[in-house]
Amino acid sequence: MRVTRLAVVSALLAGCATGPFAVPSAQMLAKADRLAADGDYRSAIAAYDAYLAEYSNSSNAPRARASRDVLTTREEIGRLQQELARMREELAKREGDLTRVRQEAERLRADLERLKQIDLQLEKRK
Repeated sequence: MRVTRLAVVSALLAGCATGPFAVPSAQMLAKADRLAADGDYRSAIAAYDAYLAEYSNSSNAPRARASRDVLTTREEIGRLQQELARMREELAKREGDLTRVRQEAERLRADLERLKQIDLQLEKRK
């Protein structure tokens, strides 16, 4: 019977951490965790920042900071991956431009050689 009461009390306490009777700090942290789990990193970072602004000395503050830092890093990695993809596309375009310029330069060299030959032939006729 004592074990049953203990189980009921711990279930009630666990429900209070996120339920309607939860402490505001626990609700804020749960919201930030939920946003992070849903992949809404910007909102989660803002929620962790709000939590830390109000509860910077709480026992959960180090975890909130670590979670915020991880999400900030993930967001930065995503931004850098997009930037890298953009730069690769730009590089491919520039390489195409370079290939076209080299082909044009080669065509112009060939034209110049033909003109030199024509000029030499005209000189010989004089």
